[in-house]
Amino acid sequence: MAIVYLNGEFIPADKAKVSVYDRGYLLGDGVYEVIPVYAGNAFLLDRHLQRLQNSLDGVRIENPFSDAQWTDIINDLIARNNAGDQSLYLQVTRGVAPRDHIFPIGVAPSVFMMSNPLHPVAESWKTDGIKAITTADIRWMRCDIKATTLLANSLMKQLAQDAGAQEALLLRDNYLTEGSASNAYVVIDGVIFTAPKDEKVLPGITRDLIIELAAQNDMPLHERAVSESAMRNANEIWISSSTKEVVPVTLLDGEIVGTGKPGQVWQQMNVLFQRYKQEVS
Repeated sequence: MAIVYLNGEFIPADKAKVSVYDRGYLLGDGVYEVIPVYAGNAFLLDRHLQRLQNSLDGVRIENPFSDAQWTDIINDLIARNNAGDQSLYLQVTRGVAPRDHIFPIGVAPSVFMMSNPLHPVAESWKTDGIKAITTADIRWMRCDIKATTLLANSLMKQLAQDAGAQEALLLRDNYLTEGSASNAYVVIDGVIFTAPKDEKVLPGITRDLIIELAAQNDMPLHERAVSESAMRNANEIWISSSTKEVVPVTLLDGEIVGTGKPGQVWQQMNVLFQRYKQEVS
């Protein structure tokens, strides 16, 4: 039985219970992080904790722990779940209070963490790429906050599932923002483009690393929004996330992307990413 952390206790997952008055349950009033763990080590933990702080600030929830305390609890949870490769999920809600749209005063945040096995993406995703669809970006206007309110994302991800695809790429005002559960990239004539950090996209940890790796290895990359028409004529399309790493899209809305195989720029970036992961893990 997996061990989870809930409000100061490490307990078996089937023993974890939260109040029906928790604002995370009633209002989706909370934020979260997903942290990959390789060989028992939380990957880029300091960056995840900084993004958690930014999300908490964005919704005006006081951070219940210091970075050092978070690190101790996370490492303890990893060890209790047999180390190895894991996907660690942590969630902070505003806490337990009578249902009201106004923030309660003097309520302690609720903290929950769980760890699940981290399975590598299917090898076929790297050799053949994945299928994606496009759909309208119907989310709220603070996508830079990693909020637990993911109904819109789930609806769009389900559209992809219904279409036999692995991801939905989102369009707002005829420009690509990101995926339903990923950041997105377009390669045009050897140049990588990804949407800039603003309220319309999540500041992805893997995204930031890709930008750094590109700069260090003289791979041209621009943080610039790409139009739908430019995306549909791109040489390559990728997605990235903490648990999927960097994955090429080779079929979009039933149309072949580029050559229909993972492109050379993606292959170069994937090598750089895997090398970096091994070095820090």
